[in-house]
Amino acid sequence: MGKRLKSDIETAHGPFLAPSPPSQPFFTPPAPEPFFSWLMPLIFAADIGIFVYTMYVNDCPSTAGGMDKCLFSEYLGRLSFQPFKENPLLGPSIPTLKRLGALSRKMVVEDGEGWRFLSCIWLHAGVIHLATNMMSLLFIGIQLEQEFGFLRIGLLYVLSGFGGSLMSAIKAKGQTPMVSVGASGALFGLLGAMLSELITNWTIYANKCAALMTLVMVIGLNMAVGFLPHVDSSAHIGGFLSGFLLGFILLVRPQYGYVSRRHIPPGFDTKHRKPKHKCFQYLLWVIALVSLLLGYSMGLDKLYGGHTLQNNPVQSIT
Repeated sequence: MGKRLKSDIETAHGPFLAPSPPSQPFFTPPAPEPFFSWLMPLIFAADIGIFVYTMYVNDCPSTAGGMDKCLFSEYLGRLSFQPFKENPLLGPSIPTLKRLGALSRKMVVEDGEGWRFLSCIWLHAGVIHLATNMMSLLFIGIQLEQEFGFLRIGLLYVLSGFGGSLMSAIKAKGQTPMVSVGASGALFGLLGAMLSELITNWTIYANKCAALMTLVMVIGLNMAVGFLPHVDSSAHIGGFLSGFLLGFILLVRPQYGYVSRRHIPPGFDTKHRKPKHKCFQYLLWVIALVSLLLGYSMGLDKLYGGHTLQNNPVQSIT
């Protein structure tokens, strides 16, 4: 018997064999470059400048009845602090804070000064209050701004501060009216946004549980500060809830494995490319937006639908 000869197709040679498809090109999309952080340092400088101006307007030696009644008056002069029994945080008097924009439910509701919802987050009750808030601003705010940019983080900061002020004003209803100042509501909003950002962008994190436990611990320690005397915990809670919902809206990232079309070279098959976001991210976005708008609307309705008391105000820090 003769030996069977293999055809050109069987031997994978010859002009009749279709060429094999080209292999998919290998590429790595460029890593996103961090944003330049300038807004948070600007807020830091503005808060310090506003506090110095507050002390200048306060003018303790003139209002307290002499240099000997003010703290560090021999060194600070007009910028000296109120007596320790009046303000243990080393700062101005309550009338000065009210004059410059502190949150007062009576002034907001009865006098129509709604601008105090935002003005109060730029004021601080004293040096100690200012220092603690500014450390949090630098450690948390700069990192978030580098990741998401000034526009989203700036909007998050202001809206969280408004949420904290709204909750603080609602709490004052039926109690002795409080004068509330401080950026803690906005700062707690940044913490809340970090938590929701971790949840909605769960797929891109490597050590998910470790990141979640660390963040929950940091939030818990900061929330514990709200139990101290003269600390407005309601502003902390309002700011945190606002920031938590805003994080689902403003801080959504593309899911793991997503590649933008502009980073895909010619010839690469894009038929099975991953979508930019997962379905649960869109769902959380809608739920958070509706909840935030309802929360603000219900809070404003509750605030402006009641009555105020005519008692002497007490100072509260946020």
